[in-house]
Amino acid sequence: MSQYLLETVWLVPCYALLGGVLALPWSPGIIRKTGPRPAGYVNLVMTFLAFLHSAIAFLATWNHPAKEVFIPWLSTAGLNLTINLELSAINVGALMVITGLNFLAQIYAVGYMEMDWGWGRFYSLLGLFEAGLCALALCNNLFFSYVVLEILTLGTYLLVGLWFSQPLVVTGARDAFLTKRVGDLFLLMGVLGLWTLAGTWDYKDLAIWAQTAQVDPTIITLVCLALIAGPMGKCAQFPLHLWLDEAMEGPVPSTILRNSVVVASGAWVLIKLQPVFSLSPIASSAMVAIGVVTAIGGSLIAIAQIDIKRCLSYSVSAYMGLVFIAVGTQQDEAALLLVLTHALSTALLVMSTGGIVWNSVTQDVTQLGGLWSRRPISGLAFIVGTLGLIGFPPLGSFWALVKLADGLWGTHPWLVGIIIAVNVFTAFSLTREFGLIFGGKPKQMSERSPEAIWLMVLPMMVLFGFVLHLPLVLESLSLLPSWATLNKDVALLFIWSSIFGCSISAVIYLGNIIPKPVRLPFQGLQNLLAYDFYTPKLYKMTIIFGVAQLSKLADMVDRFVVDGIVNFVGLFSLLGGEGLKYSNNGQTQFYAFTVLLGVSVLGAWVTWPFWGVQFMDLVF
Repeated sequence: MSQYLLETVWLVPCYALLGGVLALPWSPGIIRKTGPRPAGYVNLVMTFLAFLHSAIAFLATWNHPAKEVFIPWLSTAGLNLTINLELSAINVGALMVITGLNFLAQIYAVGYMEMDWGWGRFYSLLGLFEAGLCALALCNNLFFSYVVLEILTLGTYLLVGLWFSQPLVVTGARDAFLTKRVGDLFLLMGVLGLWTLAGTWDYKDLAIWAQTAQVDPTIITLVCLALIAGPMGKCAQFPLHLWLDEAMEGPVPSTILRNSVVVASGAWVLIKLQPVFSLSPIASSAMVAIGVVTAIGGSLIAIAQIDIKRCLSYSVSAYMGLVFIAVGTQQDEAALLLVLTHALSTALLVMSTGGIVWNSVTQDVTQLGGLWSRRPISGLAFIVGTLGLIGFPPLGSFWALVKLADGLWGTHPWLVGIIIAVNVFTAFSLTREFGLIFGGKPKQMSERSPEAIWLMVLPMMVLFGFVLHLPLVLESLSLLPSWATLNKDVALLFIWSSIFGCSISAVIYLGNIIPKPVRLPFQGLQNLLAYDFYTPKLYKMTIIFGVAQLSKLADMVDRFVVDGIVNFVGLFSLLGGEGLKYSNNGQTQFYAFTVLLGVSVLGAWVTWPFWGVQFMDLVF
């Protein structure tokens, strides 16, 4: 039975796709008598079946060699496109994480969207998201990975714009879509350029080709930079990071999936393409530089945010920056471990804060406070999610960060300092958010904010337990780095940096020593961090201004040149017709003379080059 489920695990994306299709009839205007709830229940059943299928297949593939499945798709003009799927423990394990988190997010959504009539569309789009992510996890072909990433971009646009009657939601969906499209365009260039060099899109064949490839350094660098641009947008890396902040306008249940695994879709492609990136030191260095800038900048910006969702979104960008550093320095195992630990801890943090968004009047953390006595379960979940995301033993991210830093200790010690600094800033930021939300005395906006309903608490508690027990799960699978082989100095640095960041933030935001609200010493620095290093203004002054001016120029050319020529011809025809109307006399011979004169003029004009040459010959 387990062997059969392993051989058919490529059908897992079809579960979610089928659930999404079955939910469509409950969209408004099609089925109204039963209400929208059946759409959610259908998707819950299909997602649970997908998770069960993945779990059994994972047990069957563990400690077994990977298998490949080839599905012919298109063969024309010498181009053969075959969907190549890889069935390995890593791929099937990724299916478990995706389907498991989506199952919990869907249960969470039953409570969160209890009074919403958009269930049909929402659960259909969640099914599209799950199907795309599962297909990406199994796909062993760069071209089809690009196709799946395009589907995920469309899914992001539709999910963020679910409540399309709100202007901010429409703006957020549009900005998220256009920002990701910029990276996707460069990614397509890289995909096509890589085909001309390697003649294949299969990841395994690309790895073999990269071992002996002799290519022009400039060309491979340009191709690799284009391949990096797509994951930059997916992982919300600078300067394509603003879309994740805009996407916070969507429903919180979709944020659970987006902030945990959707942002990691670009990192998954980067890890698969690691052998290709090793051909270009410049591209690898660029990847590290992008990761460093985003990790430091994102963690600093998160400290100055007051929106409960934005505090987490910038932390997500910062953590994905660490993944970029890991891939750029060829630390693939550390990158995979970072992606796993980040997905679970971030999903728990989003669930914890989502209940506050659900039944509170405001999302401004400076107007909240004192929720520890009213929401102890959410508070505990936030604490565990925070500790699971920073270098605090024995939770998951501690092992991931130490493994990454241990691999860089001998070759890139300055990067170890960067990672430790990001850990301090992240610990400070998340503890600050906890202090502003759960610490202190209740305020006017938080006096009546009870714990969320059980449908939202249940999945949060399930994930709470899994984050706590993740090290034991990894240890049982022999995936946890051995303490005996790790650098003890690096481990102690992460422990003390976590304690330092949390302690300083707790003194400031949980104590009464410093008056509230807390601001940085310099107003300019406060504004610099609060307004995202003025990146939106920089966009408006450069890209948006340039596009606007180009659009105005195109409009002027269209109105005064293209339309002008057409209007001139029309006006000339109208005036000519009016003139002929008053000059005709009704005599047939006059009409014939006019036609003959016109034909003569036209013939002379057409044959003028010939007669002109003859005339010049006669003269000279």
